[in-house]
Amino acid sequence: MRIGLSAAGTSVEQIVLQAKRAEADGFTSLWYASPLLGDPLAAMVAAGRATSVIELSTAALQTYACHPVLQAARAAATAAAIGGTGRFSLGLGPSHPEIVQGQLGLPYSTPGRHTEEYVRIVVPLLRGERVRFDGQEFRVDAGPLPLAGDAAVPVLVAALGPRLLRVAGMFAAGTLLWLANAAAIERHVAPRIRQAAASAGLPEPRIVAGLPVAVHDDVAEARAAAAQLYARYASRPAYQGILGQGGAAGPADVIIAGDERRVAAHVRALFEAGATDVRLEPFGVGPDSAASLARTGALLRELVRG
Repeated sequence: MRIGLSAAGTSVEQIVLQAKRAEADGFTSLWYASPLLGDPLAAMVAAGRATSVIELSTAALQTYACHPVLQAARAAATAAAIGGTGRFSLGLGPSHPEIVQGQLGLPYSTPGRHTEEYVRIVVPLLRGERVRFDGQEFRVDAGPLPLAGDAAVPVLVAALGPRLLRVAGMFAAGTLLWLANAAAIERHVAPRIRQAAASAGLPEPRIVAGLPVAVHDDVAEARAAAAQLYARYASRPAYQGILGQGGAAGPADVIIAGDERRVAAHVRALFEAGATDVRLEPFGVGPDSAASLARTGALLRELVRG
């Protein structure tokens, strides 16, 4: 099973240490959120140079904050600095209106079209091609970019709704999910993205499931903790949609929680539903949250080692 972790840390040193431990423990990947250390790419280079095989991916960089040509150039430079074919993947997403409009002061009226055009520019640039694109959001004449070893950099799209799942299947290497449970993957995500990839004549896409996880015997207590920790997602339309596809009312309904047997079964169910990779974010529960984190870590290490 291809199991990875959400990256965490408040310094480059912590990021590097986590990467070394994750690789030693057998995890296949680490996933770096856009706000991590302000911009995760520099820390990812440091982590990549301190490891040898683990995949490092952004999950996901905001598209609105960076022009696609510049984003592709940053990704190509990061991949070259990390080294090794397939060690770096670029996860992209349009973020949310409260961030793009509220924090950046940018319009957010056409996120679907914006993301589609963005991906159609970035992907060929990261294949080493010249791109001439005349769209409604972008006009570009750029490239080719120098790629280390002439190896393409895979692009994954943070796609939860039908349009972006189509974009991820037709133009990218797959999708990054967050808060999509097994039911949502099986009924909503996998059929749409696979059909889109097949129509474009592309290989079966990656489906990277992402969920919080806690090994803790009291599931109700774990859900209560998650309801507080992940409350910010409950009001965002994109997450409301994917939660609804899984029959859930809020983030606490889709977390993976319970004893070791229950958590292991839930992780396996994600793969059975169509996920090719699983990104897990451990969180602590109860007065002794360190104990539940330790149990979670022990189980996940057991799972990745088979």
